Amino acid sequence: MGGGAAGGGDEAREVAGVKLMARVVEGVEMRDLKSLADEGKTRLGSGIVAIVGVAADGKAGLVVGVTDDLTARYDAVGLVRAGAGHLGGKGGGGRRDMAQAGGPNGTGAQAALDAIVEALQAA
Repeated sequence: MGGGAAGGGDEAREVAGVKLMARVVEGVEMRDLKSLADEGKTRLGSGIVAIVGVAADGKAGLVVGVTDDLTARYDAVGLVRAGAGHLGGKGGGGRRDMAQAGGPNGTGAQAALDAIVEALQAA
């Protein structure tokens, strides 16, 4: 996955028995995050991708993608909502396999990813 990584890299880790690729990318606009998430889902085969893009103006966008085999167990909308508050967002939305949120607080990017990890562990 392209972009300047501020954490996480391309490596997936296992959380609650599921592969998770979670990362922060700098200088990436919201419109580009979905394609990065799709790319990550393809690379994982089975798993969850969570990407926070922090734009030059400090605003952040969050995208969560869940591979089709896991959508019965994990809902991307619920996961994106778990992280959105840390970005100053008020929720987010989408589908079970892909959801997004945004907010003015790019400094909360890592906290947003940590909240998604916690939500996975609690599921």
